[in-house]
Amino acid sequence: MTGFLRFLTSARTSWIVLVVAFAGVAALFALGSGATSDTAPATGLPDTAESVQVQKVLDTFPDADTTSALVVFASDDGEALPAETVAAIQQKAFGDLVDLTPEGFIPPPQVSEDGTVALLVVPLAPEADVEAQAERAAEIRTLAADGLDGVRTYLTGPEGFEVDIAAVFDGADFTLLLTTVIVVAVLLLITYRSPWLWLVPLIVIGTADASAGIVARRVAAAVGVQLDASITGILSVLVFGAGTNYALLLIARYRDELRSAEDRREAMRRAVRGAGPAIIASGSTVALALATLLLGELSGNRALGLACAVGVIVAMAFALLVLPAALVLFGRWLFWPYVPRFGSPDAISRSPWGKLGRGVSRRPVVVALSGAVVLGALASGLFFVQTGLSQNDRFLQKPDAVTGQEVLAEAFSAGATSPATVVAPVADADAVVAAASGIEGVDSARLAEENGDWARVDVTLSSSAETPEAFATIERLRADLDTVGSGEALVGGLDAQALDVAGAQQRDQDLIIPLILVLVFIVLVILLRALLAPILLLLAVVASFFSAVGAAWWLFQTPLFGFPAIDTNVLLFSFLFLVALGVDYSIFLVTRAQEESRTLGTTQGMIRALAATGAVITSAGILLAAVFAVLGVLPLITLTQIGIIVCIGVLIDTLLVRTVIVPAMAFIAGDRFWWPRKPKVTDAEAAAAQTTDAPEKIAAPVTRAERRKGVGVR
Repeated sequence: MTGFLRFLTSARTSWIVLVVAFAGVAALFALGSGATSDTAPATGLPDTAESVQVQKVLDTFPDADTTSALVVFASDDGEALPAETVAAIQQKAFGDLVDLTPEGFIPPPQVSEDGTVALLVVPLAPEADVEAQAERAAEIRTLAADGLDGVRTYLTGPEGFEVDIAAVFDGADFTLLLTTVIVVAVLLLITYRSPWLWLVPLIVIGTADASAGIVARRVAAAVGVQLDASITGILSVLVFGAGTNYALLLIARYRDELRSAEDRREAMRRAVRGAGPAIIASGSTVALALATLLLGELSGNRALGLACAVGVIVAMAFALLVLPAALVLFGRWLFWPYVPRFGSPDAISRSPWGKLGRGVSRRPVVVALSGAVVLGALASGLFFVQTGLSQNDRFLQKPDAVTGQEVLAEAFSAGATSPATVVAPVADADAVVAAASGIEGVDSARLAEENGDWARVDVTLSSSAETPEAFATIERLRADLDTVGSGEALVGGLDAQALDVAGAQQRDQDLIIPLILVLVFIVLVILLRALLAPILLLLAVVASFFSAVGAAWWLFQTPLFGFPAIDTNVLLFSFLFLVALGVDYSIFLVTRAQEESRTLGTTQGMIRALAATGAVITSAGILLAAVFAVLGVLPLITLTQIGIIVCIGVLIDTLLVRTVIVPAMAFIAGDRFWWPRKPKVTDAEAAAAQTTDAPEKIAAPVTRAERRKGVGVR
């Protein structure tokens, strides 16, 4: 290890590290990611899902290679559409729109009972190219609206949603990256109060982010996983957040060592040796937690786990290998105007965080109980949380397709816009139609088409799409149709697909959350070589997760957001990021406390660790919270909710859990905090040593330089 650190930091070889690193990055950029384009988030259901099986059967029908656009015409004044307007709409079915259809035919328009809305179903050939699809949609909108006065037109249906989802993600990654870079730059500038120090970590982590995106896409492509735009957005935020956290910890330790080492390269070696284990433990915890998503049923979960685990490893490698080599290229002046001089007073002993730690140590039980009450109050929102967002509710700003869908739902039967699709053997078709028609929640059922082996039955529900009532009807359909004829009938469609996604998400959540806890616990046990401390740290970080979700729910109910529910995958992803990232700060604190306790005992070691890490962890937490909040610039409510919950949770971890609750638990446990391992120096021995050898140090723990000279050590 010593030889490697010398190679990393010495004047003769540190530049080699940078040349090799940036040559590798250049090669990555030249190679490219291999991805043709980002896609919108997909359902990612496994082949065993019933809605997926229905789609496979539908692919065997003659019109399987067609899609459709629903063109909605709504009266501006809420009155019935004039007869001449309806005639003009009907004429469009025989006009230029026909040229866009594969068979040159458009069914006549359907008019609602009150006459205020007309619907034109335009059959289309599937278009894989996003730009060509967008151009076709724009042409449909233009032709549909041409010559109509007092009428609002909307393009919705499968084609409308695909185009609008692609449009809202267009340029979103660039916006997210730009916003993230600005936020990180501003916070680094405020943290370091130096006109140029912040540039070094920003450039290194920015390069790590770009590299991680390419590597993640390459790895995903190699294993047959597709990354959509939402995943690449979360990946970028995670790499910037985690990478900057690691950089802040390393630079803080480097600044500390510069005061006790005359050679800056020796100071960097000590910094990497001191901060490296905590960074490796932290990065490994996050990467392993993310890797648990690979066991999920939903391909979207697996893709997120794979991409983000790769991203964290890349960020950790850049922070431990590239950043030290980059920092030692410059002298101490890099920290100007607050240059850490050799032999200058130890800032740790004067840290306000040390004063806070001493205050907590006087009444740890009161502090711990007060912290628990605060966490409980924040978590009270959990009793009211609603989960599950419909397709129409997932956008921050409603696109044209969503508005058109809502207009249709109001004008026609609630379930007419998204009928359930039942496929059954041809011999069972009539029995399935009769049975489905009599099921509670079904308005009508009709035989739509046959292909020789299978029949397709369209079932109109009486409930709006993706509501609890619609899901209950789908479940009744599936249960009752299993007893009709051969029992091979399958129920699919939008509602069935949403129900299958919710079920798969729940199964993933039930499997992955316990696995995350077990993995994090194992990492903490290996790192700390203790059992009690890991248990207490896990309890604290899980409590902060519940508090974050509860507090976020109260926020979501305010007029500022007005979210009707939390999306089904938000809780799993938020738990993953909060437990994995939230425990980072406790790792940074407790590993430093373990180091300090070897000479100071548990209590004074924890106080000094809090004094040493307080400022940097607070800065890192605020920065990480701000970076995750940036997810709100993306168009999906799901990502906004994840960003807000993680932001709140990180702030709770940083400002409350790590600051007072974890130290209070350590003070209450005392030397038992490291159980079953016995500390090298107990609190009693440390107190006796300080009383005998250095009574003036009781109020302010000894400095690292003093400990190296033997002050306060028995």
